[in-house]
Parts: sequence; C-alpha cells; structure tokens
Amino acid sequence: MARIAGVNIPTNKRVEIALRYIHGIGPAKATEICEKVGIAFERRVHDLTDAEVLQIRETIDADHQVEGDLRREISQNIKRLMDMGNYRGLRHRRGLPVRGQRTHTNARTRKGPAKAIAGKKK
Repeated sequence: MARIAGVNIPTNKRVEIALRYIHGIGPAKATEICEKVGIAFERRVHDLTDAEVLQIRETIDADHQVEGDLRREISQNIKRLMDMGNYRGLRHRRGLPVRGQRTHTNARTRKGPAKAIAGKKK
C-alpha cells in the first residue's frame, strides 16, 4: 500500500484516481502530477515502483499544499473572517450558508435538522 502525504491511497485503482484520495488534490491536479512525473494514466498504484512513488511524493511536497497544512490554512482563514466580524464571518459563526443561498426553505445542511415550533400549525 502506497502512503503519500500521510494518506494510504488504494492500491487497485488507477494512479490518477487514487491521488484524489489526498485532501487538496482533485482531478486537474492529479492529472498534472501524473504528467509531470511521467506516469501513464492507465497504470495502477500496485504497478508503481518505489522510485515512482517517491517521485510523486516529492512532487506533491514541493508544488502542492495538501492534507494538514491545507486544512489548517482553511480553518485559519475562517477564524480570521469570524474575528473581523464581517458578513461572511458572521454567517460562519451562526452556522448559516455563507455564499448567498436562501434560508427560508432548504439550507438544512448548514442549519441542521428542523426544530419543531410549538403552536405553529393552525
């Protein structure tokens, strides 16, 4: 099992797909990494040599911010917004949608399960 950036990536998947299991690497970055290292897209992770895994690991460490560092930066950005007290920070603090979505109906992912209101029904 290959371990890259602190994540055990699945061995029986294609390299391009398996790299997406790392937080911060999506389809475009996975393709870019494979092209940079020179790995064919149809190769599987269990077919990689130790040298190729090491090359992938070094490329990710050098060029991309992933996993713990990325999560830390995102949480610091959110905390900074909340400390400033601007609109986006207030929405984060209250647990409401941040990017302008409606809240009269829907928004259940951010607001949590619906709470019953006594005496609402006529």
